[in-house]
Amino acid sequence: MTPGWTIGAAKDAPFCWIHIDGRDEAAMAWLDDESHGLPPTARFNLTTAETRPRCQPLHDGVIINLRGPRESEDEEGDELVSIRIWAERGRIVSVSYRRMAGLDHLRQRMERGDFLDPGDLIAALAVQISHHLDPIVADLGDKVDDCEVALSAETTHLRRHIAQARSTAIGYRRFIVPQRQALEAMAQLVLDWIEDDDRIHLREAADRFARMAEELEAVRERSALLHEQITDLRAEKIDRRSLIIAIVALIFLPLTFVTGLFGMNVDGIPYAHHPLSFWAVTGFSLVIGIAVAAYFTLTQWFRN
Repeated sequence: MTPGWTIGAAKDAPFCWIHIDGRDEAAMAWLDDESHGLPPTARFNLTTAETRPRCQPLHDGVIINLRGPRESEDEEGDELVSIRIWAERGRIVSVSYRRMAGLDHLRQRMERGDFLDPGDLIAALAVQISHHLDPIVADLGDKVDDCEVALSAETTHLRRHIAQARSTAIGYRRFIVPQRQALEAMAQLVLDWIEDDDRIHLREAADRFARMAEELEAVRERSALLHEQITDLRAEKIDRRSLIIAIVALIFLPLTFVTGLFGMNVDGIPYAHHPLSFWAVTGFSLVIGIAVAAYFTLTQWFRN
């Protein structure tokens, strides 16, 4: 029994699956033992901290890195967890530094004897990841649809939702696009333990990832367009309010001049001591205000 998390095979299975928790130092030390027959390049790939999806044939085996949804939503880091795999006839050795969702289900299928070779297991893993990610990507598209519908309403809260959807789409797309390329590359490898059914499943998973990548790209572009539309709406609203403020200021500008002129505390102001002077100035100011407001109304400034 190897240290760390080990997934064995059914009794009659022709190969085994050894999965190691990368956070277990004792388990990682097992990889350095040359007696286990791991090529140096494979050991280096299994112990690399940061990886991106890729597929690289090596001798009679293959190095493949995949990304899938994490098991716990409370974990920090990327939404997609990396799993590093070395596959050869009779054995698969994989390492992940965080738990990936769905590995326990694959282990149960492994123990039931559902997988006859490493190709079956990798194809099943790829299909399972695509099934997990498909509704997540679709949910992002639905979120952007809801934002588009609500765009004509209040837009203050939409900016946050759109930015979150766009950021999530960018994060997923960063790994989904190369993952599709890795699966397509593995489906084309000429290895005796990769059967035709495995190639079909790998291409099916790659096609799903291609569709998800297109959907994520559409979410990113639509989010950017929505952000621009919200910015335009905000600018238009600010312009409209600024226009109203300008109209009000223009209405009161002549009134301010009149009241300022007659409010000077100097000698010589006509009718300064007449009992009706106040009401005369007030009426004159009211007439000017109504006239200016009527002018702006007739010229459709309020509509603009």
